[in-house]
Amino acid sequence: MAITDDLRKTFSDPKPLYFAAGTADLAVEQAKKVPGLIEQIRSEAPGRIEAVRNSDPKAVQEKVAGQAKEAQATVQAKVTEVIGSLDTDLRKLGETAQDLALRGVGVAAEYAVKARETYEKVAERGEQSVRAWRGDAADEITEIAVVVEPEPVVKAVPTAEATTEAKADAKAKPAAKKSAPRKPAAKKATPPSAE
Repeated sequence: MAITDDLRKTFSDPKPLYFAAGTADLAVEQAKKVPGLIEQIRSEAPGRIEAVRNSDPKAVQEKVAGQAKEAQATVQAKVTEVIGSLDTDLRKLGETAQDLALRGVGVAAEYAVKARETYEKVAERGEQSVRAWRGDAADEITEIAVVVEPEPVVKAVPTAEATTEAKADAKAKPAAKKSAPRKPAAKKATPPSAE
């Protein structure tokens, strides 16, 4: 029974659909920024292309080679520093590994909480977007209507005596209509013809 309840709850929860609507709304919002970015690139492109054309290939090659040598020297210095600082004590390495694992679990839990918060925010935005797209606030109106509407009046069930009287009245009325004499329709007088 619990599985059925879980499935019912899962399929009746509109939050994933609201999340999808919120994501679509965010995508549309970001897409509206694209024409401005294209225009900016279009205006900056000629200057950048001209700068590349005017640059000396040998100067660019020397600059890249210098940056590569710097990066290699930095990496070698870091590797030497790390290798030199490694502690060969196994107990300390075990504690460090355990500490890193716990930190990893903590970071994962933190990311899970942030992801859930983001999911909730996007789903809420999606719900607002769906309401705006439909042009109504149906839930709010329903809530107000429930508060404002009076309780429905329950009609009393007629007793057998009242039912018998109503039937007798219904039979008497058609009989009264049938017994009433009809008035003859008034004849129109036709004028004498002039022959």
